[in-house]
Amino acid sequence: MGKTDHPRYVIVPHRPGRRPLLLAVLVLAWLLTLAAAWLAASWYAAPQLPGLSSSLESARSELKQARSQLQALSQRQAILERSDQISRAANLEVQQTLAERDEEIGDLRANLAFYERLAGATGQPKGLNVHSAEFSAEEGGTWRYQIVLTQTLQRGAISAGKLRFAVEGVRNGKLASIPWEDLHQRAGAPSQAYSFRYFQQLKGSVMLPPGFTPQRVRVSLRGEGSSPSVDQALAWTQPSQTGDT
Repeated sequence: MGKTDHPRYVIVPHRPGRRPLLLAVLVLAWLLTLAAAWLAASWYAAPQLPGLSSSLESARSELKQARSQLQALSQRQAILERSDQISRAANLEVQQTLAERDEEIGDLRANLAFYERLAGATGQPKGLNVHSAEFSAEEGGTWRYQIVLTQTLQRGAISAGKLRFAVEGVRNGKLASIPWEDLHQRAGAPSQAYSFRYFQQLKGSVMLPPGFTPQRVRVSLRGEGSSPSVDQALAWTQPSQTGDT
């Protein structure tokens, strides 16, 4: 029995140029897709471009105006801060002046009250006189003194001169006198000047030597011009002993 032989291989004729054509078609289709996408985007976006441009210009204008307002506000704030500083400085100066005036008024009232007590206590008018001498202990071993000079005899006359004093007492069981220079611990210590119509309070600090017990103060007033000179001794007095300040 005979068999029919089938060919094992098929011969396909080669067609050159088909593959490049297919590639060209694909590239052309891709380009057309890009063009269509660009046209669609332009078509949708183009109607909105005028509105966006107008909004951008409006935003720029508002920004410029806001910057101008901010600059004006900054300048105004600087002026207000400077004005506030000037007002505070002026207010502080006024307060200091008022405090100084209050202090001066207080001193005048104290002096007037003192003079009223002094005039009532002395009774008869007197010439230049050492009304009182008080000593208060200070830190460091020094003594703060306050000597009050008065003159009620010649109304309106000015008493002027120099004051010195020595402190008398007991030292090592013996009487001793500490002169003005030793009290100030300085050779040639200048006298203390005074000048007043009715009274004056002279203040200062002195140092007493160790082991010295004060008992009296000998005050020497040396007047200038027509002012008299006075030598007067008073007992060593502390404010607690008399209740005065």
